[in-house]
Amino acid sequence: MEYLQSRLIRQIDAAAIQELGMAGLLLMENAARGACEVLETVQPQGRIIIVSGHGNNGGDGLAMARLLAARGIDSEVHLVRAGKSLTEDTQSNLGFLLRSGINVQEANEENLLAVLAVLTPDDWIVDALLGTGIRGTLRSPFLEIVAAMNHSSARVLAVDVPSGLHADSGAPCGMAVQANVTVTFVATKAGFRFPHALPYLGRVVVQQIGVPQKWLAAWCKMHPT
Repeated sequence: MEYLQSRLIRQIDAAAIQELGMAGLLLMENAARGACEVLETVQPQGRIIIVSGHGNNGGDGLAMARLLAARGIDSEVHLVRAGKSLTEDTQSNLGFLLRSGINVQEANEENLLAVLAVLTPDDWIVDALLGTGIRGTLRSPFLEIVAAMNHSSARVLAVDVPSGLHADSGAPCGMAVQANVTVTFVATKAGFRFPHALPYLGRVVVQQIGVPQKWLAAWCKMHPT
C-alpha cells in the first residue's frame, strides 16, 4: 500500500466512517496521536508552535495541542482561518481546547510572521496549515506563512503533507514548506516518490489511524489504483 493517490486515501477515510462506523473525530484523534508520538521522538527542547488551518489538517494540529498538554508538554497554537469556516471535526477540537483552558490564538498574519521570525533551532513548528486538498497556487495569507516557516530557524514537522506540496505530483504549488520531518497517514502519498519532492519532505514517517490492516488490505484490493 505504498504511494497511494490522495483521493484513494480520502476514500479509505470515508469507508472507515461508513463501513466500520469509525467517527471522523476518532480518525482525527488517532492521526494526531501518531504525529505527537513522532514529535516526542525528536525530544523538542524549545517552543512548539502549532500552525493550524481551517480544514481537517488543522484539526489534527488542534488535537495535537490537547494530546501534548495531556503529556504535560506545552505548545502555542495559532489558528489561521483565512476567512473560511472550520470543518465540523476541526471545530470540535477547537472547542475541546477552549473548554480545557488552552489558549488558541486566532492568527493575525503580521503577528504570526513575527512569532515565526524569532524562533531558534531549538524550537519546532508543527505545520498543520494545509493538507492534501490544495489545488492551484498558494495565495495570501498562506503564501506568506509558508515563506515565513521556511525562513525560520526552527525545525518543522509537517502533518500529513508539507503545506503547499501537491500530494500526488510532489511538486510545490508555487511554494511549499520545507519540513525536517513529515508524518503522513495510512500510506505514503503518491507524490512522495519523486526526487523533486524530497527537499520538502525531510524524514517521512507513516502512522496509522486505527483502521485494521486486514480490512485496509482487502479494501485496497477491491479498489485498485
